Amino acid sequence: MSQRFTVTAFSKSDGGRNVSDIQGEVNQLFEGDEPTPSSSNKEVSFNTEVVVVQGDGNPKESSPFINSSDAAEKSQQYDGKHMALFEEEMETSPMVSTMISSLANYSSLPQGSKEHEEEADNEEEDKKKKKPIKAPQLGTLMGVYLPCIQNIFGVILFLRMTWMVGIGGVIGSFIIVFMCCSTTMLTAISMSAIATNGVVPAGGSYYMISRSLGPEFGGAVGICFYLGTTFAGAMYILGSIELLLIYILPQAAIFKMEGLEGAEAEAAMLNNMRVYGTIVLSFMATVVFVGVKYVNKLALLFLACVILSILAVYAGVIKTAIEPPDFPVCMLGNRPLISKGFDVCAKTLESGNGTVTTKLWNVFCDSPFLNATCDEYFVNNNVSFIQGIPGVMSGILKENLFGNYLEKGDLVAKKGIATVEGPDDTLTNSNRYVLADITSFFTLLVGIYFPSVTGIMAGSNRSGDLRDAQKSIPIGTIMAITTTSIVYMSAVILFGACIEGVVLRDKFGEGVNGNLVIGTLAWPSPWVIVIGSFFSTCGAGLQSLTGAPRLMQAISRDGVVPILRVFGHGKANGEPTWALLLTASICEIGILIASLDAVAPILSMFFLMCYMFVNLACALQTLLRTPNWRPRFKFYHWALSFLGMSLCLSLMFICSWFYAIVAMVIAGSIYKYIEFRGAEKEWGDGIRGISLSAARYALMRLEEGPPHTKNWRPQLLVLVSTDVEQNVEQPRLLSLTNQLKAGKGLTIVGTALVGTYLENHPQAQRAEQSMRKLMETEKVKGFCQVTISSNMRDATSHLLQASGLGGLMHNTVLVSWPRNWKQADDVQTWRDFIELVRETTAAHLALLVPKNIAAFPSNGERFSEGHIDVWWIVHDGGMLMLLPFLLRQHKVWRKCRMRIFTVAQMDDNSIQMKKDLTTFLYHLRIDAEVEVVEMHDSDISAYTYEKTLVMEQRSQILKQINLTKTEREREIQSITDSSRGSIRRKNPAVVTTQLSVTEEQPGASSKVEKPEEESASVAVSPPTQVQLIHDSTTPTSPATPLSPATEGGAQTPGSAQVQMTWTEKADGEPAKPPGTSTPEGIKDIFNMKPEWENLNQSNVRRMHTALRLNGVIVKKSSEAKLVLLNMPGPPKNRSGDENYMEFLEVLTEGLNRVLLVRGGGREVITIYS
Repeated sequence: MSQRFTVTAFSKSDGGRNVSDIQGEVNQLFEGDEPTPSSSNKEVSFNTEVVVVQGDGNPKESSPFINSSDAAEKSQQYDGKHMALFEEEMETSPMVSTMISSLANYSSLPQGSKEHEEEADNEEEDKKKKKPIKAPQLGTLMGVYLPCIQNIFGVILFLRMTWMVGIGGVIGSFIIVFMCCSTTMLTAISMSAIATNGVVPAGGSYYMISRSLGPEFGGAVGICFYLGTTFAGAMYILGSIELLLIYILPQAAIFKMEGLEGAEAEAAMLNNMRVYGTIVLSFMATVVFVGVKYVNKLALLFLACVILSILAVYAGVIKTAIEPPDFPVCMLGNRPLISKGFDVCAKTLESGNGTVTTKLWNVFCDSPFLNATCDEYFVNNNVSFIQGIPGVMSGILKENLFGNYLEKGDLVAKKGIATVEGPDDTLTNSNRYVLADITSFFTLLVGIYFPSVTGIMAGSNRSGDLRDAQKSIPIGTIMAITTTSIVYMSAVILFGACIEGVVLRDKFGEGVNGNLVIGTLAWPSPWVIVIGSFFSTCGAGLQSLTGAPRLMQAISRDGVVPILRVFGHGKANGEPTWALLLTASICEIGILIASLDAVAPILSMFFLMCYMFVNLACALQTLLRTPNWRPRFKFYHWALSFLGMSLCLSLMFICSWFYAIVAMVIAGSIYKYIEFRGAEKEWGDGIRGISLSAARYALMRLEEGPPHTKNWRPQLLVLVSTDVEQNVEQPRLLSLTNQLKAGKGLTIVGTALVGTYLENHPQAQRAEQSMRKLMETEKVKGFCQVTISSNMRDATSHLLQASGLGGLMHNTVLVSWPRNWKQADDVQTWRDFIELVRETTAAHLALLVPKNIAAFPSNGERFSEGHIDVWWIVHDGGMLMLLPFLLRQHKVWRKCRMRIFTVAQMDDNSIQMKKDLTTFLYHLRIDAEVEVVEMHDSDISAYTYEKTLVMEQRSQILKQINLTKTEREREIQSITDSSRGSIRRKNPAVVTTQLSVTEEQPGASSKVEKPEEESASVAVSPPTQVQLIHDSTTPTSPATPLSPATEGGAQTPGSAQVQMTWTEKADGEPAKPPGTSTPEGIKDIFNMKPEWENLNQSNVRRMHTALRLNGVIVKKSSEAKLVLLNMPGPPKNRSGDENYMEFLEVLTEGLNRVLLVRGGGREVITIYS
C-alpha cells in the first residue's frame, strides 16, 4: 500500500547518517510520530508517492480509487489539512468548511430579476463579464411592512367601506372586519412559522405551500393564488375606472347615462367599465412588459398616495369634532334626492313678484306653474335639509349601530322623519331618488370586504430582497396586519359616528353632489381622497399584473403542471412574457364582468383557499413533529392554525357557497391532474408525513388481530426469476397478478439473487428497476423487493419471511411452475420449488402455481366466451371459489363463465352433493354451473405400474448424478438390464423399454442432461391403447395422453391392442383376470407380478389417482380457458420429492392453462354479510 510522506534533503555534512537512521524516521512518520530533524536539515516538500512493493518487485498502483494523474493535485489540496483519511471521499463528502462557505454565500434572487446562473462551461468567462451581485439590503420597514401596507389598503377601503357600514350597521360591519382581520392575523402567524423554518427563496407563498404540502397541493393552491392575484388586478382596474367615470371625469363616458333609468343606466355604466377597463388593462400590461423597474420606482409614490389619503380621513374626523362640515342632503319626506337636476332644495321660492317654482318643482310636476299636476308623494311631503356629516360628537352613532339591508331597487330612506305615503302610491320618478343598486345581505358584505385585508403575502414574496428574511417577515407582516386592522376597525366606528345613515347607504354619493362619500369626510378637500385613491388603485393593479406572471412562471418552471411549461419561458432577462399574456387574458375576464361587487367575491375565494392551506401546512408540520420543523418564530400553535383554517373555510361558504364549490372543484381538478399526469417531485412535504403517520396508525391497528373472513383478500407475494441481465423471465406472471387484483390487496414483487450483498448490489438495483418498469407496464401497483443470499434456497426463504411489515403481510404466494425441472443440471430448481411449497404450508400461506404461464393471456387480450373450470377435490378454505370471482372482475376474464366440478366417491350421493353445492354457491352469491363427477374404485392398469416403474427408475438415475462417469454408466446399465428383463417377461410383443446412455450427442433428445454433455433418458412407450376394464356400471376412461417421460421411447411395430386388468381382493391377493383360464395365461400374468411387487405401493396409488383425475379433467375441461385445481401437498419424506413433481406433471398433463391452488389453512370466503 502506498504511503504519502515528506522526503528530506540532507547536506553533505549529514553524510554520516546511515540508512537505519533514516528508516527510523520513516517508521516514526508511518506511526504518526514526528521525527526531530537536526538544525542543519533543509526540509523540502516533494509531491511524490513512495510505493512500497513486496514480492515480485513490479510497481503497482498505489490505490485503486485514486487516479495517479490527480495524486499531486490532491496532495496539494489536502496537505496540512489533516484530511488524508478522507481524501478518497472528498468528491461525495466535501469538507465542512467548503459546505458552510457555500451555504453562507447562498443567494436567492427576487423573482423577475436577471438570471445569474449560466452554463458550467461558460462560468469562468461569465465571472469576468458579470458585475458582482449586491447582497440584499432591505430591512423590515422597507422590505415587508410598507409593501404589506400598500397591498392591504386598497380600493375597497375607499369605494365600499362607507357603504358597508351603512348597510350592515356599525356592529355588523365591525364583526365582518374583526373576522377577516383575525383570519389574516392567524394566517400571518402560520406563515411566519413556515417562513422562518429555513431559507425561503424568491417565490413566497407558492414556495411555502408547495414545499410544505407537496407538489399536488402546492400546484393546486399556487394556481388558485395566481388566479386570485389576477382577479385582484381586474378589481383594482375596475375600481380606478369607477373613480374616473363617476367622480373625476363623468363626461368621459362613451355610453351616456343621462336620461336613462334602471337597467338601461346600469347596462350603459357596465359597458363604459368594459371599454375603459380593457384600455387601461392594455396600457398596464404594456408598462409591465416594457420594464418592471418603472413599476417598482412608482411603488413608493403609490404608497404615499395611500397613506396621505388615510391621514386625510383621520384629519377630517378630528375636524368634525371641532367644526362639522356643511354637506346638506336634500330630503323629500324621508327620501334623499339625487342632487343633480336642481340647484335649490325647495319646491317654491318667494320673490318680490310672488311665489316662483324651482327646478325641483319641474322634476316632479308636468309644468312650472303652481296649478300643475305633480307627483302625489311630492305634494304630500315637505322638502328639508339634513346634514350629511353631523360630526363625531352628534350622537348619530346610535342610529347607525344596526344594519339596514335593502333589496335591489329599494329606496334609501332615513328613519325618524315624518312621511306621508298613500296606500296606493307607486314609485314614480325613481331616477330622482337614491336607490339600492344591488340586493344586499350579510354574506355579500363579507365577500366584498375580504379583498381589502388580502396582501399579507407581500413581504414573503420579497424574501429574496431581505437582509434577514427570517426576522423581517414575521415582524413586518404582523405589524402591518395590526396597523391595518386598527385602521379598519376604527374606520367602521368613525364612519358610523360621523356620517348620516342615508349618506352611508348612498354607494355612489348621488345625494352629496356626486362626491365620493369618504371624500366628504376628508380634510382639506374631497379631491385628496379621489386623486389619492385613483393613483393607489392604479398602482395596486400594476403590482398585481407584475406579481401574477412571476407566480405563474415559478409554477411553470417547477414542472409540476406539464401543460403550463410554456409559460415558464420569457425574455432574455427573465421577464415572463407568455405568463404576462395569460395573466392579461384572465384579467380581461374580470374586466368583462365589469362589476366591482361581482369580482370581489371571486378573488376572495382564491385568497381564502390559499390562506387555508397555509394554516393547514403549519398545523400539520406542528402536529407531525417532523425533525426538520424548527421555526425561529416561536409564537405559533397548531390550535391557532386550525382556527385560522376553520375561519378561512367558513368565510368561503359565508361569502358565496357557489363560488366556494367552484373554487374547490378547480383546485381539486388541478390536484388530480398533477397527481396523474404531472411531473414527479419530492420536496419532503407534510402530506408525505401524514401518509407515514396514517400508515403507522393503520399498521398498528392491523396488529390487533387477523382480518375477519369477510375482509380477507389475497395479499400477493409474487416470486419472479431474472436472467443474466436482471430482466424478469416471466412477465405474464405480473399480468396474472394484475388480473387477480380485483381484491385491491397488497402486492409485493420479489426476486432472489445468489451472491453477497456488497458484490451484487448493482445487480439488485437493476433487478429492482426492471421489476418496477414491468409493474408500470402491467399496471400492477405494489412494491419491489430483492434479496441476496449465498444460495437461491435461502434467498427465497428470506424473501418469504421478511416481506411485508407488521400486519400488512402477504398471505398468498404466486410462483411459476419450474418448467425445466426434468433437466439433470436443473435439479436444484425443483428441489427449491418443493421446499417453497413446504415453507408456505408451514407459514399458513396460500400458494398459487400457474403452469404454462407463457400461455396465460396478457392484459390486452379479451375472452369473448369460454369457461373457467374449478376442480374442487378437497376443501381449501374457499380459495378455489374466490379466485375465479376475482378474475372475472377483470376485463380479460369478464365474459368467461364459471364451472365447478367436484368428485364423488363410491359411498357419496352425487345428486345430493350437487344440490348442496348449488345451495352453497347461491349463499356465496357466486354464479356457476355445478357438475359432480363420479369416480368409482377401479383397477390399477398396467400402464400405471409401468409409469410408476419408470418414475422410480428415473429417481435412481438422478441419485447417481454425483457419481463418477464410470460408476454412473455401470449403475445405469444395471438398471437398464433389470428393466429390460422385467418388461420382456411382462409382454415382450407389446411393451418395449429403451434406456440409453449418450455421451457424445449433445443434440439428442433427452430428459436428463449433464453439464459434461452426458445424458441418460428413460423412456417407456405404453401400448397403442391401454384400456382399463371396469365393471358394467363404469364408463371406460379415455386413453391417457403420453407423458413427457414416454416421449422418444421405441414402440415395437405391429403392437396389438392389449387389455390388462389388475384387481386386488380384500385380502390383498390378486384376482384372476378374465381370459386367464388357460394355464399359459395364468402363468403369464403371474410372471409379471414379482417386478411390480418391488414398487412402492404408495407411489402406485398416487400415480393411479393422478392418471384417473387427469383423464377426467382432460375429458371435461380440455376446452376451458383456465383450469383451477387443488394442489396436493409434498411428501413428508424428502426422499420422494422427485416423485411428487412427477405426480403433479401427470395430474396436469394435456391442459393448456392450469392454476394449482393450495389454501392457507383458513376460511377466505363466507356466506354471511
